[in-house]
Amino acid sequence: MEKTEILERAKKYIEEEKDERFRKEVEELVAKEDMKELEDRFYQTLEFGTGGLRGVMGGGTNRMNTLEINLATQGLANYVLKAFPQKAKDGTLSAVIAYDSRKNSDVFAEATALILAANGIKAYLFTGLRPTPELSFAIRELGAQTGVVVTASHNPPQYNGYKAYWDNGAQVIEPHDVGIIDEVNAVKEVKSISKEEALKSGKLVLIDKEIDEKFWTMCKAQLFRPELIKEKASSVKIVYTPLHGTGAMHVEKVLSDLGLKVITVPQQREPDGAFPTVEKPNPEEAPALKLAVELGEKEKADCVMATDPDADRFGTAFPGKDGKFVLVSGNQMGALLCEYVLLSRKELGKMPASPAAIRSIVTSPFCDYICKKYGVKMHECLTGFKWIAAVEDEFEKDGSENYVFGLEESYGYKVEKEVMDKDGVSAAAMCAEMTLYWASKGKSILEHLDDMWNEYGFFEDRAISQYFPGSAGKEVMAGIMTKLRSEGLKTLGGKKVLEIRDIQESVSYNPENPSAKTEIALPKSNVLQFVLEGGTIVSARPSGTEPKIKFYINSRTEVTSNLEEAKKESAESCDSISKEIKNLLENAK
Repeated sequence: MEKTEILERAKKYIEEEKDERFRKEVEELVAKEDMKELEDRFYQTLEFGTGGLRGVMGGGTNRMNTLEINLATQGLANYVLKAFPQKAKDGTLSAVIAYDSRKNSDVFAEATALILAANGIKAYLFTGLRPTPELSFAIRELGAQTGVVVTASHNPPQYNGYKAYWDNGAQVIEPHDVGIIDEVNAVKEVKSISKEEALKSGKLVLIDKEIDEKFWTMCKAQLFRPELIKEKASSVKIVYTPLHGTGAMHVEKVLSDLGLKVITVPQQREPDGAFPTVEKPNPEEAPALKLAVELGEKEKADCVMATDPDADRFGTAFPGKDGKFVLVSGNQMGALLCEYVLLSRKELGKMPASPAAIRSIVTSPFCDYICKKYGVKMHECLTGFKWIAAVEDEFEKDGSENYVFGLEESYGYKVEKEVMDKDGVSAAAMCAEMTLYWASKGKSILEHLDDMWNEYGFFEDRAISQYFPGSAGKEVMAGIMTKLRSEGLKTLGGKKVLEIRDIQESVSYNPENPSAKTEIALPKSNVLQFVLEGGTIVSARPSGTEPKIKFYINSRTEVTSNLEEAKKESAESCDSISKEIKNLLENAK
């Protein structure tokens, strides 16, 4: 991008940004003529990706700041007013706004609420930080047409984000996401109203315990064996960390109401947007659970639990026979919860007609085998829980199938229908009951996981990520995907590629006969999948929320002689595939 264009964008931003902190940052960069930093801040404008807006906080169009929040919210308001014309005419439109513990989250949330109120949309704003799943729940509970949660989920501390939701309680998808961004790009003026005026007019309504209490009741209502919990709760000890986020208030309340003993990691209990004890507040990564695991071993706990800052992701670890804790992956916990939900429904006569589960395309097919055993149909969808919600939404509209479970490999699970997003709070409650259930059968969770592998096959899953920041990085990632599409892959890790699934082109084909294509019934997305002989699936996908490309390896090895042999065989295969992928990424750099 030319220097003059960058400086023009920066000057326009300075004129429009009302928040002095962000405006001053850009003024200082312009004064120093720091073109490298200015280009990174202005080479693009943040757009709605798989999770709405998300980016590093700071001044600039490629940053999360008050101006970007204001423009996004005015665009959202304009779209909602057009999407619900009768309600707009009647003055009955409403929205719910929640926020997490990140820096500026409260400022961004209040700005969002006031702009919606200024546009005649009643804004229900939580009085303090709340989890993302509660936002989804509140939209449905209050009958709102839209909602916003200010969060960057598990990203590093310098990030924040803005996720827009629709009237079904799920994140916006097509056509709404495209429609909103079109409106954002067309914004000429942002309407405003003072907080005092909004409260006085009734267009701003503060909410808290009236939604909290209903949310807690809903989470506890999902459980199958309250009598088992009542009988055995005192025998189970849980160590929990909210990773400085929103989870403590809800997880502690729900689990303690069930009679379970919860010990929260003291250094990580209080909300703190700096996340001082972790590099990333991500329960998918072992370092984030280090303090919780150490406390779990010291307390001889039965389970370690963690939620990310907005408490939609849920991570776990369980003690092995030696007392040392073993981290359970997102795919493994998904399989454990899926099986527990299905066997409980079957045992207790609560399996609905035409039961269905949903997983993302990069999630392990482990649950497919479990679902087959219990007569449950598994549906695939794109990555991101909004797509799981979209499939469930179709079930609700046409009554064709009944939702029983949803999961994605990135530590997201949904055991309920009342929330249309992943929910770490209800997952924590279900995991606690599941732990008690298997303990009552004389099994630890890790022992039962071995039993599942012996029955369904050994599943190993790996993820390889490479960051490519900045405008050049975007081009590098595009080049990787273009090369994979044009040249394809005939083998990976010494195994023949039997099928290539190109989700962007909505087709699948055998690389030896690429002209014979089969249509794929999924929305278009920049994802490539390579199905290898033996059933291993390798997926390539640039992130929609971060400057990185991610490769997923989902393998299954039949357990013929013993489990350890299957694990060894699987490790060798995955090592070989991983090596080739890392070489490909290194060459791209």
